[in-house]
Amino acid sequence: MQVRYNAPVVITFSILCVAVLLLSLLFGGSFLEAFSAPGRGAFSARDPFDWLAILLHPLGHASWEHLLGNLSIILLVGPMLEEKHGSRAMVLMIVITALVTGLLNVFFFSSALMGSSGVAFMMILLSSFVNRGAGDIPLSFILVALLFLGREIAGDGAVGVSHFAHLVGGLMGALFGFLRHR
Repeated sequence: MQVRYNAPVVITFSILCVAVLLLSLLFGGSFLEAFSAPGRGAFSARDPFDWLAILLHPLGHASWEHLLGNLSIILLVGPMLEEKHGSRAMVLMIVITALVTGLLNVFFFSSALMGSSGVAFMMILLSSFVNRGAGDIPLSFILVALLFLGREIAGDGAVGVSHFAHLVGGLMGALFGFLRHR
């Protein structure tokens, strides 16, 4: 038996997240700013680094706990999705989710946004469409939406958790699921 790089996008994304956290621990918080989408008031449309930070914010994490929470979902669900949809589609869905959550953060929140929880929630909702037949809505999608999105709407009181990014990521996953299975 040999080890196979079975989900190149998901695995590479995960490795990049670990590398960014390691480098931020080595170089300090200023390094991590490049991987945090700026909030309202801190964003400059003329600054290419702000646009880059909007796209790269899913790679930045504040702690090992933060990273491992997101990667446990991404590495569990992501390879199945990459096999189903293909690597190009996965890259596109991750980039679009990062762009949408980052831009909405700039428009509506003053705090910076960092972490791949939007991507993780996108994958959670998208995964419930894997067995979708023509013209139906999977009951698993409804149950997952109720469980995960309902928890985010109700909130769990965790400080520093972007319930907004979770909701937007989940909505992006639902949108991708409906669009990819029309």
